[in-house]
Amino acid sequence: MDLLMTDRTVMKEIQNIDLEEVKELYLHPVVRKYLGGPRDEDSIAALFEGMQTSDEKSLYLVVRELGTNHFIGLVSLDPHHDGGNIEISYQFLPRWWGKGYGSEIVEEVVGYAFNEMNLRKITAETQMANVYSCRLLEKTGMKLDKTITRFGETQCIYSIRLNERHGST
Repeated sequence: MDLLMTDRTVMKEIQNIDLEEVKELYLHPVVRKYLGGPRDEDSIAALFEGMQTSDEKSLYLVVRELGTNHFIGLVSLDPHHDGGNIEISYQFLPRWWGKGYGSEIVEEVVGYAFNEMNLRKITAETQMANVYSCRLLEKTGMKLDKTITRFGETQCIYSIRLNERHGST
């Protein structure tokens, strides 16, 4: 069953058939440049199983192109490292970068989080050096709350509240 759709994408909860494509994301050096580098292939099965068995506070969605079913990437909502908020995270294959897919997907998932999960605030964390991810978050209406050092890098913590959403009153 399709969970979310945009004009160009369909997002479904992660399933066993998605393993090889998700593995491609976690092994891709360019995708993982600001995410701690490629994962050890042996660790991916356990990571994948954790995504499939997560609790109701987490959501892992595989993103595919509408019509072709081509794999675009992964978007998730999970508890943030700091524990107080739910964080939106995403990884997309490079062939989809720079075409507006990221902001389209993030806006749809943020809307879902507010409207269906009844969240009041969404957080996102990205390395300051990842200027494209910072721009994507700003384009979707997120505001920079603070910068911190985590994982040996300067991280930007963004957030958006329900009443700050595009088109909200």
